[in-house]
Amino acid sequence: MQTETAGRRERNKLDKLERITSAARTLFAEKGVSEVTTAEVATRADVATGTLFLYAKTKGELLLLAQNASYREAHSEGIQAAASKKDCVAALISLLAPIVRCNREHVENGRTYLQEVVFGTSIEGYRSEAIELMTGTESSVAEIVASRTGAESTRAAELAHVVMAIMFLSLSSPQNVDLTSDQLLSAMKLQFTTVLTAD
Repeated sequence: MQTETAGRRERNKLDKLERITSAARTLFAEKGVSEVTTAEVATRADVATGTLFLYAKTKGELLLLAQNASYREAHSEGIQAAASKKDCVAALISLLAPIVRCNREHVENGRTYLQEVVFGTSIEGYRSEAIELMTGTESSVAEIVASRTGAESTRAAELAHVVMAIMFLSLSSPQNVDLTSDQLLSAMKLQFTTVLTAD
């Protein structure tokens, strides 16, 4: 009986988390993070505001929750797209294009998300999850570099770090706010080519 009750409670929590995540993703996409209140997210998710705060204490945490879900999907999509590309730069662009597009669906949300990841105060919870997602992406980049160029693992990891830095700077730079995803990816492609042929 206790196990059954605990199982029901866990399913209840997961259901609420899914509803909150879905509501936050929808509202942030529609209006942008600065125009959405936590009360709106709670209403859309059909939970009490107090319940919402059990899952995300701030609007920044709500954004991390929502964007992490999108980032995870984009990373999976990118891995599949990159698998068929033999050229290193083409594979990198295929891997990162869904992440760039995810980040640029709403520029304010994407830039605020990166700011929360880099400058957020807590290393736990959704920020920790975001860092793990980015670390996973960097590992995917390193695998592509190693398999397409023959670079040994230490060198591939160094180049992956540079590739990720290029992507994050491209996404967060105020100069790039008005650029489309395709324009950003074209600029990144040139930079990746330069970095990977520097040796």
